[in-house]
Amino acid sequence: MTTIDINEANVYVGTYKKYNEGSLFGKWLNLSDYTDKEEFYKACTELHSDENDPEFMFQDYENIPKGLIDESWLSENVFEVLQALSDLSGNDQEAFLIWCNNGHADLSNGDIYDLISDFENAYVAHYDSEEDFARELIGERDDLNDFAKQYFDYEAYARDLFCGSYWSEDGHVFYN
Repeated sequence: MTTIDINEANVYVGTYKKYNEGSLFGKWLNLSDYTDKEEFYKACTELHSDENDPEFMFQDYENIPKGLIDESWLSENVFEVLQALSDLSGNDQEAFLIWCNNGHADLSNGDIYDLISDFENAYVAHYDSEEDFARELIGERDDLNDFAKQYFDYEAYARDLFCGSYWSEDGHVFYN
């Protein structure tokens, strides 16, 4: 997964009228320049002041998580979500977006801080492999001596772990 830079969340704003007339006129607007959705839409209106009641068309966007923007729609809580995500460390931010993109949360709905709390309960950590995660779990067990651990089948154990209790993507491990 490509890491996104929340501070560089940009939207190319045109209008449907201009697009239908064959013009792609618009401008890249950086969401960090605005405090809320109302201020952002005011800037969009000023950009397209040559139209009465412009119908904005978000023709392209960068560094905005899935579910917060579409061609003609910007989530009500996009600024709150972007602020909350900027407070997460880079590794946790990447893991959070993976967790959301795997159907565990819808960023456009619900309280972002509740979603982050749910994520923190589900997220284990980042590992080089699923087998490394299995090795750590076995390493923490007091009921297995070093002799037993050296003959332990970590690959098979990892396979079993990730068939039920856990899932992973790009090295990030989560509870199911």
